Amino acid sequence: MTQQVVPGMACDAELDAVGLACPMPLLKAKLKLSRLASGQVLKVTATDPGSQRDFRSFAKLAGHALLHEEAQEGLYRYWLRKA
Repeated sequence: MTQQVVPGMACDAELDAVGLACPMPLLKAKLKLSRLASGQVLKVTATDPGSQRDFRSFAKLAGHALLHEEAQEGLYRYWLRKA
């Protein structure tokens, strides 16, 4: 189920973490990533501003690639490629 989300960017799964406070967006993303195969992409949408710091650190520490991130009108979106 790969779908186009950003020009040139696709995702294999999506996680809606809108309305969840830290650390829930990150914890739910970790669970969702555990169900994906290596190389697959997860798109996460969150509203917690702290998620920016969390997802950057998580990707770096866990070895996943943070392919793209954007913040717009209180929504934060991340595209993570599983290591």
